Amino acid sequence: MTQSTDLDPEDRKIITLARSTRARNGVPEGAAVRDETGRTYVAGSVDLDSLKLSALRTAVAMAVASGATSLEAAAVVTEADAVSDEDRAAVRDLGGPATPVLLAAPDGSVRGTVKAG
Repeated sequence: MTQSTDLDPEDRKIITLARSTRARNGVPEGAAVRDETGRTYVAGSVDLDSLKLSALRTAVAMAVASGATSLEAAAVVTEADAVSDEDRAAVRDLGGPATPVLLAAPDGSVRGTVKAG
């Protein structure tokens, strides 16, 4: 498991952005992804009657809609103990199976890193 203090500054940044979005929007999850050019896309979970998306799938969708062609990394801040298969699949679709997905607790501490594949 990766410790918070061992993180690359860019990975720490996406965790911080995801955590801030979660808190600011009062949603169960916050997520951020970094594309191949270093641009970052941040989102919270979506819970409408007609549309329900996790924060990570929303962030991936925002990256795709903005023209990203690949992902370098992803992060999700949640109370969940694991990254869902659906979230990993969304990251894998854009970033490939080796893309790291950081899982962080609401306090920003990293619980672990998994590969999208």
